[in-house]
Amino acid sequence: MFTKESFDVFEIEGLDARMEAIRAKIQPVFQAIGEEVVSALTSELEEELMIHIAQHRRRTAYAPESTWAAFGGNKRGYKKFPHFELTINEDYIGMWLSFIDNPEFEKEIAQAFIDHQSLIQTLDETFVVSLDHTKPDVLKLKEMDLEKGLIRWRDVKKGEFMVGRIIHKEEDKQLQPDAQLSYMLSTYQALLPLYNLAYKVRK
Repeated sequence: MFTKESFDVFEIEGLDARMEAIRAKIQPVFQAIGEEVVSALTSELEEELMIHIAQHRRRTAYAPESTWAAFGGNKRGYKKFPHFELTINEDYIGMWLSFIDNPEFEKEIAQAFIDHQSLIQTLDETFVVSLDHTKPDVLKLKEMDLEKGLIRWRDVKKGEFMVGRIIHKEEDKQLQPDAQLSYMLSTYQALLPLYNLAYKVRK
């Protein structure tokens, strides 16, 4: 599981040094948690979730400010599919259902979410939304204009939508191993109805 020391990776200067720390301290955690998530969710889905861990191979100069693993897609990739994500940056861990980088059937899925906003609103007050995966800012689901965010996702070419929960590095309770894994699994399970809605649209 992640610890407070996991966040220290993002204080390391330089691409090579930070990537070495990500590979040593973060990616094994992604793999371990990913196996737990896949095991827990596969029985409730029609397909097996694939684990994809970001390698940041295109980076040549700047160290990544965050890193992530994705659960979903197929063996070749995940971005064109609805998928679950596990992210970490210097401030928080994020557990998401993600629609980023113009996935297939994006407009149709966005419209389905607009039509079924009540399904999203059933999520409790701990859930947050990100409309841009490249920025750490999140919006509280219960306080944001959800329909406006969904319409932007549908109509703006660079529009994105991520919904989930975060664990701040100051949250001692959620950084305890058993509590952390339980919180993560409950988050992804709560997002399953939305994941299934998106896949229903794809089919």
